[in-house]
Amino acid sequence: MEYIAHIRESDGQIQTVREHLLDVCTLAENFGEKLGVRYIAGLAGLLHDLGKYTEEFRDYILTAVNNPNAPPRRGSVDHSTAGGKLLFNWFHPSSSKHMKGTSSQNKIILSEIVGNAIISHHSYLQDFLNQDLESNYLKRVRDKELDEFYPLTVKMFFEQIMTEHDFLLYVDKAEGELSAFLKKEPKVTLEHRAMLLSKFIFSTLVDADRTNTRCFEQNKMDEEINSNALFGQYYEQLMTKIESFKNHKQAESPINQLRQEMSEQCDAFAEKASGIYTLSIPTGGGKTLASLRYALKHAKRYNKQHIIYVVPFTTIIEQNAEEVRKILQDDQHLLEHHSNVVEAEKEDDEEDEGKATIQQKLRLAKDNWDAPIIFTTMVQFLNVFFADGSRNIRRLHNLSNSVIIFDEVQKVPIPCVSLFNQALNFLKAYANSSIVLCTATQPELDYVRHKLQLSPEAEMIHDLDVVVQEFRRVEIIDRATGEEFNTDKLVDFVMDKTRDVTSVLIILNTRSVVRSLYNKLLEKDLSISVFHLSTTMCAAHRNEILTEVRKLLDAKQPVICVSTQLIEAGVDVSFECVIRSLAGLDSIAQAAGRCNRHGEDELRQVYVINHAEENLKNLKEIRIGKDRTAKLLVDFLRNPESFGGHLLSVQAMKQYFQEFYTELAANLNYHIPKLQLEMTELLSADREHNSYHQAYFGEHDASLPLFLHNSYKTAAENFQVIDSITTSVIVPYGKGKEIIADLNGQHSIEDLSRLLREAQQFTINLFNFEKDVLGKNNGIIAYLDGKILALKEGTYSKEYGLDLKGESVMEVSMF
Repeated sequence: MEYIAHIRESDGQIQTVREHLLDVCTLAENFGEKLGVRYIAGLAGLLHDLGKYTEEFRDYILTAVNNPNAPPRRGSVDHSTAGGKLLFNWFHPSSSKHMKGTSSQNKIILSEIVGNAIISHHSYLQDFLNQDLESNYLKRVRDKELDEFYPLTVKMFFEQIMTEHDFLLYVDKAEGELSAFLKKEPKVTLEHRAMLLSKFIFSTLVDADRTNTRCFEQNKMDEEINSNALFGQYYEQLMTKIESFKNHKQAESPINQLRQEMSEQCDAFAEKASGIYTLSIPTGGGKTLASLRYALKHAKRYNKQHIIYVVPFTTIIEQNAEEVRKILQDDQHLLEHHSNVVEAEKEDDEEDEGKATIQQKLRLAKDNWDAPIIFTTMVQFLNVFFADGSRNIRRLHNLSNSVIIFDEVQKVPIPCVSLFNQALNFLKAYANSSIVLCTATQPELDYVRHKLQLSPEAEMIHDLDVVVQEFRRVEIIDRATGEEFNTDKLVDFVMDKTRDVTSVLIILNTRSVVRSLYNKLLEKDLSISVFHLSTTMCAAHRNEILTEVRKLLDAKQPVICVSTQLIEAGVDVSFECVIRSLAGLDSIAQAAGRCNRHGEDELRQVYVINHAEENLKNLKEIRIGKDRTAKLLVDFLRNPESFGGHLLSVQAMKQYFQEFYTELAANLNYHIPKLQLEMTELLSADREHNSYHQAYFGEHDASLPLFLHNSYKTAAENFQVIDSITTSVIVPYGKGKEIIADLNGQHSIEDLSRLLREAQQFTINLFNFEKDVLGKNNGIIAYLDGKILALKEGTYSKEYGLDLKGESVMEVSMF
């Protein structure tokens, strides 16, 4: 009998279970090799679809394909438990069917890590122990009774895939890898090391499974990319561009000379081995090209596979990606990943296996960060490690053996600081990745409880205090201490400034006050161009506005721009005057970087104001940052020398972050209010410090009969980088209209991969209340079985983007 894994939609060709298991094993082995866990990953690939070796699944898939209008009962065949059960039965002493005598401790841990990945590969890693003091893992591998086909399933595996003898040898190799992995950080809890390895193995399995299935369905293999050769070519192109700067008419200016020196220091630093480093180039110091210079040379030197830029705001993705694309002259190998266009995956997609449904095609669409150069956001990076669903974690293995540059790293969300540090420590210690924390305002990430393992002599730039002083192009004018502004007063203040300068940028903390100020400035019927920027606009829309603003700035034409914080980090614009609503000192420093950016004038002014109409009630981080800065402003007035003589000094920033993190100390470990636990405990606490295990012991007077006891699924279900849940929608702006129209057609997986990539530039993220309003007003439409949402015409304007009235929410733009 021929056992079936998949049936191709186009021609009815069968992929056998044997072909699929062996192919997925090979892919998983290749992915695992990057971490030195080739055989652990391969073991997951070998066994993941073991349950398809049954007549029951064969009948199921044939019925599903041949009778699409009358498919079999959903979820009627479980094919993902069998592989995990085999490992448990053979190697775990808790199994009543333990078959192979005494197992070593590491074989038992191996069976738990790989078994969990296998039973979870259609959903997410299961809890070894949950809040109800039950084990989802044991329910599947120990307690669930499989049908009468299970013994035949195991028999077929050893006949068609691998003999028992070879299987045991393979497991021995995997055990050796596990032993080596666990020895790398002996001072870290076993639970923490096992959690990180579990996530990595799960990533390799999910990506290998989906990649092989997609290639079979498309009837073609993926093109192999020689990243090392590309990085060498890119480096030469970049150096040609950098050399051309020497012919610029202002090449000898002090600022351009400093930029060149710092760029050369980054080039020399690329010779250092992998580690976690800081690049503290002052705002406007050319850190995009300097960090790219380091990344390309280092990647070529140490044979890295990917260069990944992680940024807080989508505006920086658009700008930086475009800047890099122009230099490298290659769009094919550069990926921008703003957000997940597809709605969240179902809890368990196992019932769609083998059928070319829309859900299956969307799941298989290429979305795994395998491009040589990737631009993404902090939210997407954190989701890879900690969010629920297999779509995110699928990308994790591609973070290994990479150069990862965190641009504006001071924007790490406060609840995620410890999780962020743990992720970076893993990438350094285990994954052979080089990490650069790139910002003009370095946060004190080693000041918190879960410290970041910075490399010795981590800073790339020499004599940083001197560089910061020489880069001073602005003075901070305190109009916040003892004074308040409302919108009308701010309008008058802006109008007053336009008499002295031709360009003014105003950055406020909430979208509602930005829009209010913008409208009141328009009412003045000025002979000055006025622009509005917000993440209610899609990326392509914002980019068009910024292009127009830059043209006016370059031509020295009068221009006013009113924006939320999205413009203040990394966006290359230079205004003669900036007004910033009181916020964290790092935000003020970043806003100052939009003023006199290239040293066009000797010194320009950045005014800090206190806007009384901003509602920061639900914006704890902004509110605390504002309070800390307000205190610092008062202290500076009394004793400026204690801050190095100016508010943007290294000393001032260090003090600010230490006070900021101290006040938010209780939030740094991702506290989950409804569970009254920190996420770090759920993921990696040992038995003694794990609340659930202590309760289990108290109830049963015995430990859980597993080495691992942490709650991966519960942690993921309760993880959200930002407090407000949002939904991505495609907007009818520019090419977005064509993309929405295309969603009505029939699509191959390749078509869907292309559409999802193109849609990145034409999406916005809706808060739940915005989604509800649009739903009630029939302003939103669902495509592809409800998995992709789009706005209807009339709900998106060229002036505001999403046009809902009466909003008063935070500007959330980390997508």
